[in-house]
Amino acid sequence: MTGALAVSTDTATIERAVAAAAGDDPALRPVVHGIGADESAGRADPRVLADAAAQRRSVVTEVDGGVLRLDPVVLGDRVAVVEVFVPDEVLDSGGGGRWLLLLAIGLALVGAAVAVVDRVAARAVDATGDLVKAALAVGDGELGVRVEPTGPRELAEAGHAFNRMTERLVALRADEHELVADLSHRLRTPLTALRLDAEALESDDTSIGTFSEAELDRRRGIRRIRQAIVTLEGEIDQLIKTTRKAVAQETAPASCDVSEVVRDRMVFWSALAGDQNRPHRVLGAQLRIPAPVPRAELAAALDAVIGNVFRYTPQGTAFEVAVSRRDGWVAIRIDDAGPGIADPDRALRRGESDRGSTGLGLDIAKRVALQANGSVSIDRARLGGASVVMLLADPDAAPRPVNRFGLVGRMAREVREPRPGRRWPRPR
Repeated sequence: MTGALAVSTDTATIERAVAAAAGDDPALRPVVHGIGADESAGRADPRVLADAAAQRRSVVTEVDGGVLRLDPVVLGDRVAVVEVFVPDEVLDSGGGGRWLLLLAIGLALVGAAVAVVDRVAARAVDATGDLVKAALAVGDGELGVRVEPTGPRELAEAGHAFNRMTERLVALRADEHELVADLSHRLRTPLTALRLDAEALESDDTSIGTFSEAELDRRRGIRRIRQAIVTLEGEIDQLIKTTRKAVAQETAPASCDVSEVVRDRMVFWSALAGDQNRPHRVLGAQLRIPAPVPRAELAAALDAVIGNVFRYTPQGTAFEVAVSRRDGWVAIRIDDAGPGIADPDRALRRGESDRGSTGLGLDIAKRVALQANGSVSIDRARLGGASVVMLLADPDAAPRPVNRFGLVGRMAREVREPRPGRRWPRPR
């Protein structure tokens, strides 16, 4: 009707358009107001018509039996209003299907929302459960536990923070063990000096001879000092063993610079060697030489072997420490000019020694070497005493079988007495 009015306002033309719009149902016949046509069939209230014409916008109003739609059409200086009546039965036709469709859509949306919330909640619950289990494990001392950061963003961030926390705890505990082990190593040097000084004192035997009360007290004091030193040495050895075990269990395989460790430990042993007038020297410890063992464990092994030199050789006995790297191996040699070791195989067996000791020193060195896929051997040194050689696998080279004497066992001898057609590098 709006298109027909825009083309022509002729009454006959309008009647034809109205008849075409109404179709077979007279109740749906449109009524055009404002152009002089028959408006008696209209149902609209005059005030509503006037408002629609004045405001020039469509208006929908309710009347008895249905609703009216009033559409204003501007025709030059006039405004015509097209009134269309829609009965209630037309409005309600198909309403049940639409409600069913809306109900189905609502149910589908609710089901999808429940499924999504269920999956999100399941992920959150699983992630929270894993985090709780990991926290309980860390509380029980299992610092190697890690979680897979999953779930919502907040829980994933909590998982990352938990992993960083446990890694920090591992690092702090490893630093603590390293500090304890280092302090234990440092205590060994003055303790060895005390033991040697105590051994230099007179006999503490009170069972043979007749002594005054003052002499008995003095000898008993010497005995107590010696017993206290022995006890303290055992406690320090146990502390080092316990610390090394904890470090090995809680930290990943580590490496260290053999030369740096040798230089550091010789700073302490050199001071004691000076007090006892022991000639000593260090060979080959100027360049960096890596080894696949933690620094604390290598330091403990060096202290154990060098400590045996001070413990079982007379004051003034010379010794030397040599480091070399060749053919896929790193070798550390400790030679002394003492009486030597009569039964090397027995000395290398755990807990046995031919000098009345517990054999702990060589056992520590052997375990460190085995940890680095190496070995420990004992032979006669060029200086005349024992030669203890620790072989460690070179982490930067593929190891292959090699004779120990081709490395450092007799290196100094080969340097000074070269054989025809055979040349050994001098230790640096």
